[in-house]
Amino acid sequence: MFLTNHDMIELQAFRHELHRHPEVSGEERETARRVVEALRALSPSKTVTDLGGHGVAAVFEGSGPGPTLLFRAELDALPIEEKSEAIHRSTITGKGHLCGHDGHSTILLALAKGLSRQPPVRGRVVLLWQPAEEDGSGAAAVLADPQFAEIRPDFAYSLHNMPGLAFGRVAVKSGPVNCASRGMKIRLSGKTAHASQPETGLSPMAAISSLMPALTALSHGAPPAADFTLATVTHAALGEQAFGIAPGDAEIWVTLRTLIDDRMADLCERAEERVAKVADEQGLQHTISYHDIFFHCENAAEAVAHLEAALTAENIPFDEGNLPMRASEDFGRLRAVCPSAMFFLGAGESHPALHNPDYDYPDDLTAIGARVFMSVIRTSLG
Repeated sequence: MFLTNHDMIELQAFRHELHRHPEVSGEERETARRVVEALRALSPSKTVTDLGGHGVAAVFEGSGPGPTLLFRAELDALPIEEKSEAIHRSTITGKGHLCGHDGHSTILLALAKGLSRQPPVRGRVVLLWQPAEEDGSGAAAVLADPQFAEIRPDFAYSLHNMPGLAFGRVAVKSGPVNCASRGMKIRLSGKTAHASQPETGLSPMAAISSLMPALTALSHGAPPAADFTLATVTHAALGEQAFGIAPGDAEIWVTLRTLIDDRMADLCERAEERVAKVADEQGLQHTISYHDIFFHCENAAEAVAHLEAALTAENIPFDEGNLPMRASEDFGRLRAVCPSAMFFLGAGESHPALHNPDYDYPDDLTAIGARVFMSVIRTSLG
């Protein structure tokens, strides 16, 4: 193991500091500053900041030519109130690291510690702390940043901790591992009226009531079925918060999911047709916009082979688990640049689920994740 007991104490303290000060997508300025500050003592060959927003990349150069390996973690937390008695619980009302991105960031810092003592023999390693994963905008912003050309990789790797999977066990496979998804925001517009004379207005009440089951009825099957679709109503609002006004406007938010990107256009088209039909029948105007767009995450066979070799070398048990999973992950955009692969590291079968208010990343996972990634580095670059 390339980490000392002292390293593990420092890494846990770093993780807890991030956990106390969560920042949501696009607001990760102080989190990035803490990463840069921690890197300063480790002397990477180069540090890139403000990448795709608040992203940070640390580059460790080898002494000879070779491929570039990129390892990605996320900086952002969630707009969820943490319910915990932990001494390192969130100090920010309504925000919490309830997905484990603080732990993933700590795994990359563990790699930085190892690489500062023993750089790769050849090629280079890029450690990327990416902003705004939770809303799907971060990876796209990083790839669009002109600075990305400086760190463009030949292979990219990532991980995610996974409650429900036995502690320390890994799920990994080639092909799709996370679904494509996007948020569909539907706005219905009629005309308000006095609540005593609702007939003089045009209420979207009937439309919103029929659209919610009509849209969720688009759901079909489950991964790994190629024709899997899922439509989930996540928010609905009708009219003003007043007793004297009959409503004239409504909104419905729906998350659409498909196994792969190629199926998403068809699902969007069918959803839009249902919205237009109901709106027309009710005499309403409607608009549709899309948000939080995630491409499906597909593991390249060559990159998975490198991960499986590392898992075998480290004697870490692995199989395909329940992959592909329905959840989305914006790491999928990296496959447009190079072969990429993500694995899922068990946080414990009874561990609170991701995005639950009582979730907390298990610190003992840090050494396991770092060992896997370092094994990939040493096997590929020496």
